[in-house]
Amino acid sequence: MLLAAGQRIHLIGIGGAGLSAIARILLGRGLHVSGSDSRMSEITMALAKEGARVETGHAAEFVLGADAVLATSAVPDEHIEVAAARALGIPVYRRRQFMSALLAGFDTLAVAGAHGKTTTTAMLTHILRCAGQDPSYIVGGTMGNTGSNAAVGSGASFIIEADEYDNMFLGLSPDLAVVTNIEHDHPDFFASVADLRAAFCRFAASLRPAGVLVVCADNAAARELAAARRIQGEPVITYGIADAAADWRADDLRFAGLGSQFTVRHAGMIRGQARLGLPGAHNALNALAALVAARQRGVSIEQGAEALAGFIGAARRFELRGERDGIVVIDDYAHHPTAIQANLEAARRSYPQRQIWAVWQPHTYTRAQRFAADFAKAFDQADRALVTPIYAAREEPIAGFSSSNLAQAISGRCPAQYMPTFAAAAAIIRSEARRPAAVCIFSAGDANQIAELLLGDDA
Repeated sequence: MLLAAGQRIHLIGIGGAGLSAIARILLGRGLHVSGSDSRMSEITMALAKEGARVETGHAAEFVLGADAVLATSAVPDEHIEVAAARALGIPVYRRRQFMSALLAGFDTLAVAGAHGKTTTTAMLTHILRCAGQDPSYIVGGTMGNTGSNAAVGSGASFIIEADEYDNMFLGLSPDLAVVTNIEHDHPDFFASVADLRAAFCRFAASLRPAGVLVVCADNAAARELAAARRIQGEPVITYGIADAAADWRADDLRFAGLGSQFTVRHAGMIRGQARLGLPGAHNALNALAALVAARQRGVSIEQGAEALAGFIGAARRFELRGERDGIVVIDDYAHHPTAIQANLEAARRSYPQRQIWAVWQPHTYTRAQRFAADFAKAFDQADRALVTPIYAAREEPIAGFSSSNLAQAISGRCPAQYMPTFAAAAAIIRSEARRPAAVCIFSAGDANQIAELLLGDDA
């Protein structure tokens, strides 16, 4: 399809991270936007203020007059609005089918990976903005530096977080692609590791002619992807900390409080020094990826590093929410074992004198069950762990499997308890935390409400 000012696009699930960002791009280009979602939220209220017509609930009449309908991945084909649109002859698209129209005419920079893609996308966007290139962008979380998850820029580039779920990233055809890592996730969509790896291979193959692939060499599966592309004669750049053979390396990594710094090396030579206000080796890798990608668009390492020194971060990515009564509260979107482990290691390093609490809201039944053994080992750096009910998202419960099973498995390595409500989790932290303490809330759902319970006036 061709997008043009004056068209009306209706988005089903407009309050989600992916579709809310697309809605902002459409509004910024002069299109009319309507949308529906099951409930009102801060995101939908913000979109309404920006000019979108947002409906609560779902009904056939919401699609009347639309030129096209875009449906989130969680919406089935029999959804009332999808069925109504098709009956009226209104084309219905999924994100993967819609992206080529959204990105047409742009130099597309896409960031993919099981973890780190939101932060890396935000870093790359921040660097190019600081360099005066004013890119358009879509990020999977609200950027601290811009206060938004998407914007239309005046520059030639469009930076986009490339989501692998539902194979959305296969609709991108980027000019430059970053792969931060490849690990099995979304078992409700990718039945096996082989399926996921095959999708990433197809993503790399979707690069436009002469497109460059930037790959983290510290991740085995991503490194294999890079090697295969090189055998095919395609341009590949690798980066890493642990892999001595990586083209670009972050050396002399040092941590101080909630920050870090490292030396950028290429071909054995020092190319710059980088400082971050974010903790953890995983964020140093994210920063190095952004620096290398930005260099491909004419931004020197020194210039990129200067920009990163002022990078704030993205919402719910090790976001420091505040401190009350000797308890620091951190909000993080991590919902995969590797991401939880990396963030707890960063918390332990950042707060060596504090008791570390982890509050985990498992995200989807299939993920929690499929990776249960890995989750049981992910909390080793925590002193206490609390597990809330599973956030079902698009799924139905799995009989005989619950958060209490997960808490029991974790308790073999770290003291863990099942918490039936957010209020119960907050109450036990307030009563039993050994001050000073740090609480890391891991949730891709709504358990970040616990932060308000711990920090609010009625705490």
